[in-house]
Amino acid sequence: MAKAKPGPSRPGEFELIQRLFAPLSRGFPDAYGLADDVAYVALEGGLVRAGEELVLKTDALVAGVHFLAEDEGDLVARKLLRVNLSDLAAKGARPIVYTLAIMLPDSLEYAWLERFAEGLKADQDEFGIILAGGDTDATPGPLTLSLTALGAIPAGRRLLRSAAEAGDAVFVSGTIGDAALGLKAIRGELRGMAQSELDFLAERYRLPRPRLALGRRLRGLVHATMDISDGLVGDLAHICEASGVAARVEAASVPLSPGARAALARDGSLIESVLAGGDDYELLFTAPPDAESVLIELGRELALPLTRVGGIEGGHGVRVLDGAGREMALARTGYRHF
Repeated sequence: MAKAKPGPSRPGEFELIQRLFAPLSRGFPDAYGLADDVAYVALEGGLVRAGEELVLKTDALVAGVHFLAEDEGDLVARKLLRVNLSDLAAKGARPIVYTLAIMLPDSLEYAWLERFAEGLKADQDEFGIILAGGDTDATPGPLTLSLTALGAIPAGRRLLRSAAEAGDAVFVSGTIGDAALGLKAIRGELRGMAQSELDFLAERYRLPRPRLALGRRLRGLVHATMDISDGLVGDLAHICEASGVAARVEAASVPLSPGARAALARDGSLIESVLAGGDDYELLFTAPPDAESVLIELGRELALPLTRVGGIEGGHGVRVLDGAGREMALARTGYRHF
Protein backbone atom coordinates (compact mmCIF):
# COMPACT_ATOMS: atom_id res chain seq x y z
CA MET A 1 0.00 0.00 0.00
CA ALA A 2 1.24 3.55 -0.68
CA LYS A 3 0.72 7.27 -1.10
CA ALA A 4 -2.15 8.28 1.22
CA LYS A 5 -1.82 11.82 2.57
CA PRO A 6 -2.47 12.55 6.24
CA GLY A 7 -5.78 14.28 6.87
CA PRO A 8 -7.45 15.73 9.97
CA SER A 9 -6.57 13.60 13.00
CA ARG A 10 -5.10 10.99 10.65
CA PRO A 11 -1.58 9.52 10.71
CA GLY A 12 0.60 9.28 7.65
CA GLU A 13 0.53 6.52 5.08
CA PHE A 14 2.88 3.92 6.53
CA GLU A 15 1.76 4.38 10.10
CA LEU A 16 -1.86 4.05 9.01
CA ILE A 17 -1.10 0.81 7.17
CA GLN A 18 0.79 -0.68 10.10
CA ARG A 19 -1.81 0.37 12.66
CA LEU A 20 -5.00 -0.60 10.84
CA PHE A 21 -4.33 -2.96 7.96
CA ALA A 22 -1.19 -4.98 8.68
CA PRO A 23 -2.97 -6.79 11.54
CA LEU A 24 -5.59 -7.96 9.03
CA SER A 25 -2.91 -9.91 7.14
CA ARG A 26 -1.95 -12.05 10.13
CA GLY A 27 -2.45 -15.70 9.35
CA PHE A 28 -1.14 -15.21 5.81
CA PRO A 29 2.67 -15.04 6.15
CA ASP A 30 3.17 -14.58 2.39
CA ALA A 31 1.70 -11.08 2.74
CA TYR A 32 4.86 -10.17 4.71
CA GLY A 33 2.92 -7.98 7.09
CA LEU A 34 2.12 -5.60 4.19
CA ALA A 35 5.73 -4.45 4.35
CA ASP A 36 6.60 -5.55 0.81
CA ASP A 37 5.23 -4.42 -2.55
CA VAL A 38 3.53 -7.74 -3.34
CA ALA A 39 2.11 -10.86 -1.74
CA TYR A 40 2.53 -14.43 -2.94
CA VAL A 41 -0.03 -17.21 -3.31
CA ALA A 42 1.38 -20.68 -3.99
CA LEU A 43 -0.68 -22.39 -6.68
CA GLU A 44 -0.55 -25.68 -4.80
CA GLY A 45 -0.14 -26.16 -1.09
CA GLY A 46 -0.82 -23.55 1.55
CA LEU A 47 -4.05 -21.70 0.85
CA VAL A 48 -4.65 -23.28 -2.59
CA ARG A 49 -5.22 -27.02 -2.57
CA ALA A 50 -4.20 -29.53 -5.21
CA GLY A 51 -6.81 -29.83 -7.94
CA GLU A 52 -8.21 -26.32 -7.45
CA GLU A 53 -8.25 -23.28 -9.69
CA LEU A 54 -8.44 -19.64 -8.66
CA VAL A 55 -11.48 -17.39 -9.03
CA LEU A 56 -10.88 -13.62 -9.00
CA LYS A 57 -13.37 -10.79 -8.52
CA THR A 58 -12.94 -7.02 -8.24
CA ASP A 59 -15.68 -4.63 -7.17
CA ALA A 60 -15.61 -1.00 -6.05
CA LEU A 61 -17.79 1.21 -3.86
CA VAL A 62 -17.96 5.01 -4.14
CA ALA A 63 -19.38 7.26 -1.42
CA GLY A 64 -22.67 8.77 -2.49
CA VAL A 65 -23.15 6.12 -5.19
CA HIS A 66 -22.95 2.71 -3.49
CA PHE A 67 -23.21 3.78 0.13
CA LEU A 68 -24.27 6.91 1.98
CA ALA A 69 -21.55 9.39 2.86
CA GLU A 70 -22.71 9.36 6.50
CA ASP A 71 -22.53 5.56 6.85
CA GLU A 72 -20.23 4.28 9.59
CA GLY A 73 -16.88 2.84 8.54
CA ASP A 74 -17.53 -0.68 9.83
CA LEU A 75 -20.72 -1.03 7.79
CA VAL A 76 -19.03 0.27 4.65
CA ALA A 77 -16.11 -2.15 5.09
CA ARG A 78 -18.41 -5.11 5.59
CA LYS A 79 -20.50 -4.21 2.55
CA LEU A 80 -17.35 -3.79 0.44
CA LEU A 81 -16.09 -7.23 1.41
CA ARG A 82 -19.48 -8.89 1.15
CA VAL A 83 -20.34 -7.68 -2.36
CA ASN A 84 -17.14 -9.31 -3.59
CA LEU A 85 -17.76 -12.46 -1.57
CA SER A 86 -21.21 -12.62 -3.13
CA ASP A 87 -19.64 -13.04 -6.56
CA LEU A 88 -17.44 -15.82 -5.21
CA ALA A 89 -20.57 -17.42 -3.77
CA ALA A 90 -22.26 -17.31 -7.18
CA LYS A 91 -19.35 -19.30 -8.59
CA GLY A 92 -19.32 -21.88 -5.82
CA ALA A 93 -15.92 -20.70 -4.56
CA ARG A 94 -14.40 -20.72 -1.10
CA PRO A 95 -12.69 -17.44 -0.15
CA ILE A 96 -8.91 -17.31 0.22
CA VAL A 97 -7.46 -13.77 0.34
CA TYR A 98 -8.27 -10.26 -0.83
CA THR A 99 -6.46 -7.05 -1.76
CA LEU A 100 -7.74 -3.58 -0.97
CA ALA A 101 -7.27 -0.18 -2.63
CA ILE A 102 -8.57 2.87 -0.79
CA MET A 103 -8.67 6.43 -2.16
CA LEU A 104 -9.07 8.79 0.80
CA PRO A 105 -10.32 12.40 0.75
CA ASP A 106 -8.39 14.71 3.08
CA SER A 107 -11.52 15.29 5.18
CA LEU A 108 -11.88 11.64 6.23
CA GLU A 109 -11.17 11.25 9.94
CA TYR A 110 -8.94 8.54 11.38
CA ALA A 111 -11.76 7.39 13.68
CA TRP A 112 -13.79 6.44 10.60
CA LEU A 113 -10.86 4.39 9.28
CA GLU A 114 -10.52 2.65 12.64
CA ARG A 115 -14.15 1.56 12.39
CA PHE A 116 -13.51 0.53 8.79
CA ALA A 117 -10.66 -1.79 9.86
CA GLU A 118 -12.82 -3.19 12.67
CA GLY A 119 -15.53 -4.06 10.14
CA LEU A 120 -13.05 -5.81 7.89
CA LYS A 121 -11.72 -7.82 10.83
CA ALA A 122 -15.22 -8.91 11.86
CA ASP A 123 -16.07 -10.21 8.40
CA GLN A 124 -12.64 -11.75 7.82
CA ASP A 125 -13.24 -13.84 10.92
CA GLU A 126 -16.77 -14.76 9.88
CA PHE A 127 -16.09 -15.67 6.26
CA GLY A 128 -12.55 -17.04 6.46
CA ILE A 129 -10.64 -14.62 4.24
CA ILE A 130 -7.43 -12.63 4.90
CA LEU A 131 -6.05 -9.32 3.63
CA ALA A 132 -3.05 -9.91 1.34
CA GLY A 133 -2.14 -6.33 0.37
CA GLY A 134 -3.28 -3.37 -1.66
CA ASP A 135 -2.79 0.38 -1.97
CA THR A 136 -3.73 3.64 -0.27
CA ASP A 137 -3.93 6.97 -2.02
CA ALA A 138 -5.41 10.44 -1.71
CA THR A 139 -8.24 11.77 -3.86
CA PRO A 140 -9.88 15.18 -4.32
CA GLY A 141 -13.12 13.33 -4.99
CA PRO A 142 -15.35 11.13 -2.84
CA LEU A 143 -14.08 8.21 -0.80
CA THR A 144 -13.50 5.34 -3.24
CA LEU A 145 -12.85 1.74 -2.24
CA SER A 146 -11.86 -1.17 -4.47
CA LEU A 147 -11.43 -4.76 -3.38
CA THR A 148 -10.24 -7.84 -5.25
CA ALA A 149 -11.19 -11.20 -3.73
CA LEU A 150 -9.53 -14.49 -4.62
CA GLY A 151 -11.33 -17.78 -4.12
CA ALA A 152 -10.87 -21.37 -5.22
CA ILE A 153 -13.06 -24.01 -6.83
CA PRO A 154 -12.39 -27.60 -7.82
CA ALA A 155 -10.85 -27.61 -11.29
CA GLY A 156 -13.43 -28.23 -14.00
CA ARG A 157 -16.41 -27.24 -11.79
CA ARG A 158 -16.97 -23.70 -13.02
CA LEU A 159 -20.38 -22.06 -12.66
CA LEU A 160 -21.02 -19.57 -15.47
CA ARG A 161 -23.77 -17.14 -16.40
CA SER A 162 -23.59 -18.44 -19.98
CA ALA A 163 -24.85 -21.97 -19.25
CA ALA A 164 -28.65 -21.48 -19.09
CA GLU A 165 -30.69 -23.81 -21.30
CA ALA A 166 -34.19 -23.49 -22.73
CA GLY A 167 -36.52 -25.39 -20.43
CA ASP A 168 -34.57 -24.54 -17.27
CA ALA A 169 -36.40 -23.20 -14.25
CA VAL A 170 -35.20 -19.91 -12.73
CA PHE A 171 -34.55 -19.79 -8.98
CA VAL A 172 -33.51 -17.20 -6.42
CA SER A 173 -32.29 -17.48 -2.86
CA GLY A 174 -33.73 -15.56 0.07
CA THR A 175 -36.05 -12.63 -0.52
CA ILE A 176 -35.93 -10.06 -3.29
CA GLY A 177 -36.27 -6.27 -3.29
CA ASP A 178 -35.32 -5.66 0.33
CA ALA A 179 -32.21 -3.61 -0.43
CA ALA A 180 -33.88 -1.26 -2.93
CA LEU A 181 -36.70 -0.70 -0.45
CA GLY A 182 -34.12 -0.35 2.31
CA LEU A 183 -32.51 2.59 0.54
CA LYS A 184 -35.94 4.19 0.31
CA ALA A 185 -36.43 3.54 4.03
CA ILE A 186 -33.11 5.23 4.85
CA ARG A 187 -34.13 8.23 2.74
CA GLY A 188 -37.49 8.49 4.52
CA GLU A 189 -39.47 7.59 1.40
CA LEU A 190 -41.54 4.75 2.93
CA ARG A 191 -44.52 5.94 4.95
CA GLY A 192 -46.80 4.31 7.48
CA MET A 193 -44.58 1.34 8.28
CA ALA A 194 -43.42 -0.01 11.61
CA GLN A 195 -39.92 1.04 12.63
CA SER A 196 -38.88 -2.61 12.90
CA GLU A 197 -39.84 -3.13 9.25
CA LEU A 198 -37.91 -0.04 8.16
CA ASP A 199 -34.87 -1.11 10.17
CA PHE A 200 -34.91 -4.58 8.64
CA LEU A 201 -35.02 -3.21 5.09
CA ALA A 202 -32.29 -0.66 5.82
CA GLU A 203 -29.99 -3.37 7.18
CA ARG A 204 -30.55 -5.46 4.07
CA TYR A 205 -29.26 -2.51 2.02
CA ARG A 206 -26.30 -1.77 4.24
CA LEU A 207 -25.26 -5.31 5.11
CA PRO A 208 -25.90 -7.94 2.41
CA ARG A 209 -25.35 -11.60 3.16
CA PRO A 210 -23.04 -13.50 0.77
CA ARG A 211 -24.50 -16.97 0.15
CA LEU A 212 -21.20 -18.83 0.24
CA ALA A 213 -22.47 -22.10 1.68
CA LEU A 214 -25.26 -22.24 -0.89
CA GLY A 215 -22.94 -21.47 -3.79
CA ARG A 216 -20.67 -24.39 -2.99
CA ARG A 217 -23.64 -26.73 -2.76
CA LEU A 218 -24.99 -25.64 -6.17
CA ARG A 219 -22.01 -27.11 -8.02
CA GLY A 220 -23.26 -30.02 -10.11
CA LEU A 221 -26.94 -29.17 -9.53
CA VAL A 222 -27.50 -26.03 -11.59
CA HIS A 223 -26.62 -24.53 -14.96
CA ALA A 224 -26.18 -20.72 -15.04
CA THR A 225 -25.48 -18.65 -11.92
CA MET A 226 -24.81 -15.09 -10.82
CA ASP A 227 -25.63 -12.88 -7.88
CA ILE A 228 -28.32 -10.20 -7.92
CA SER A 229 -26.48 -6.91 -7.69
CA ASP A 230 -28.22 -4.80 -10.34
CA GLY A 231 -31.79 -6.12 -9.93
CA LEU A 232 -33.55 -9.42 -10.56
CA VAL A 233 -34.84 -8.62 -14.05
CA GLY A 234 -31.66 -6.89 -15.19
CA ASP A 235 -29.36 -9.63 -13.94
CA LEU A 236 -31.55 -12.35 -15.43
CA ALA A 237 -31.23 -10.43 -18.72
CA HIS A 238 -27.43 -10.75 -18.36
CA ILE A 239 -27.80 -14.53 -18.05
CA CYS A 240 -30.07 -14.60 -21.08
CA GLU A 241 -27.72 -12.53 -23.20
CA ALA A 242 -24.69 -14.62 -22.26
CA SER A 243 -26.58 -17.89 -22.83
CA GLY A 244 -28.46 -16.92 -25.99
CA VAL A 245 -31.90 -17.56 -24.46
CA ALA A 246 -34.94 -15.68 -23.15
CA ALA A 247 -36.68 -15.83 -19.79
CA ARG A 248 -39.92 -15.08 -18.02
CA VAL A 249 -40.35 -13.93 -14.43
CA GLU A 250 -43.63 -14.61 -12.63
CA ALA A 251 -43.94 -11.58 -10.35
CA ALA A 252 -46.37 -13.29 -7.97
CA SER A 253 -43.77 -16.01 -7.28
CA VAL A 254 -40.95 -13.63 -6.32
CA PRO A 255 -40.26 -14.21 -2.60
CA LEU A 256 -40.81 -11.19 -0.37
CA SER A 257 -39.85 -10.46 3.21
CA PRO A 258 -42.54 -9.25 5.64
CA GLY A 259 -41.05 -5.77 5.36
CA ALA A 260 -41.29 -5.77 1.58
CA ARG A 261 -44.87 -7.08 1.74
CA ALA A 262 -45.77 -4.29 4.11
CA ALA A 263 -44.26 -1.69 1.77
CA LEU A 264 -46.09 -3.11 -1.26
CA ALA A 265 -49.36 -3.23 0.64
CA ARG A 266 -49.11 0.55 1.09
CA ASP A 267 -47.80 1.33 -2.39
CA GLY A 268 -48.21 -1.24 -5.14
CA SER A 269 -46.04 0.77 -7.53
CA LEU A 270 -43.01 -0.32 -5.46
CA ILE A 271 -43.15 -3.66 -7.28
CA GLU A 272 -40.84 -2.10 -9.89
CA SER A 273 -38.24 -1.41 -7.19
CA VAL A 274 -38.57 -5.01 -6.01
CA LEU A 275 -38.08 -6.45 -9.50
CA ALA A 276 -35.50 -4.01 -10.85
CA GLY A 277 -33.77 -2.57 -7.78
CA GLY A 278 -30.23 -3.61 -6.99
CA ASP A 279 -28.08 -4.57 -4.00
CA ASP A 280 -29.91 -7.74 -2.88
CA TYR A 281 -26.84 -9.96 -3.43
CA GLU A 282 -28.98 -13.08 -3.39
CA LEU A 283 -28.11 -15.86 -5.83
CA LEU A 284 -29.91 -16.20 -9.15
CA PHE A 285 -29.57 -19.50 -10.99
CA THR A 286 -31.16 -21.77 -13.56
CA ALA A 287 -31.59 -25.52 -13.25
CA PRO A 288 -33.50 -28.39 -14.88
CA PRO A 289 -37.11 -28.42 -13.62
CA ASP A 290 -36.64 -31.89 -12.12
CA ALA A 291 -34.01 -30.45 -9.76
CA GLU A 292 -36.61 -28.33 -7.95
CA SER A 293 -37.33 -30.80 -5.16
CA VAL A 294 -33.62 -31.27 -4.47
CA LEU A 295 -33.10 -27.50 -4.38
CA ILE A 296 -36.06 -26.92 -2.08
CA GLU A 297 -34.69 -29.52 0.32
CA LEU A 298 -31.24 -27.91 0.11
CA GLY A 299 -32.82 -24.61 1.08
CA ARG A 300 -34.43 -26.22 4.12
CA GLU A 301 -31.08 -27.72 5.13
CA LEU A 302 -29.37 -24.33 4.89
CA ALA A 303 -32.32 -22.46 6.44
CA LEU A 304 -32.37 -20.33 3.28
CA PRO A 305 -35.47 -20.43 1.05
CA LEU A 306 -34.84 -21.25 -2.61
CA THR A 307 -37.77 -20.23 -4.80
CA ARG A 308 -38.68 -20.92 -8.41
CA VAL A 309 -39.62 -17.58 -9.97
CA GLY A 310 -39.82 -18.32 -13.70
CA GLY A 311 -38.28 -20.18 -16.58
CA ILE A 312 -35.88 -20.06 -19.51
CA GLU A 313 -37.33 -20.00 -23.03
CA GLY A 314 -36.20 -19.71 -26.61
CA GLY A 315 -35.86 -16.20 -28.03
CA HIS A 316 -34.32 -13.16 -26.36
CA GLY A 317 -35.07 -10.78 -23.51
CA VAL A 318 -36.94 -11.12 -20.22
CA ARG A 319 -40.72 -10.99 -19.88
CA VAL A 320 -42.31 -10.19 -16.51
CA LEU A 321 -45.81 -11.58 -15.96
CA ASP A 322 -48.30 -10.48 -13.32
CA GLY A 323 -50.52 -12.82 -11.32
CA ALA A 324 -53.00 -13.06 -14.20
CA GLY A 325 -50.31 -13.94 -16.73
CA ARG A 326 -50.27 -10.51 -18.34
CA GLU A 327 -46.97 -9.00 -19.36
CA MET A 328 -45.90 -6.09 -17.17
CA ALA A 329 -44.22 -3.00 -18.61
CA LEU A 330 -41.34 -1.83 -16.44
CA ALA A 331 -39.89 1.66 -16.82
CA ARG A 332 -36.49 0.22 -15.86
CA THR A 333 -35.19 -3.32 -15.57
CA GLY A 334 -32.13 -2.84 -13.42
CA TYR A 335 -29.38 -0.55 -12.17
CA ARG A 336 -26.95 0.82 -14.76
CA HIS A 337 -23.51 2.05 -13.76
CA PHE A 338 -23.26 4.49 -16.69
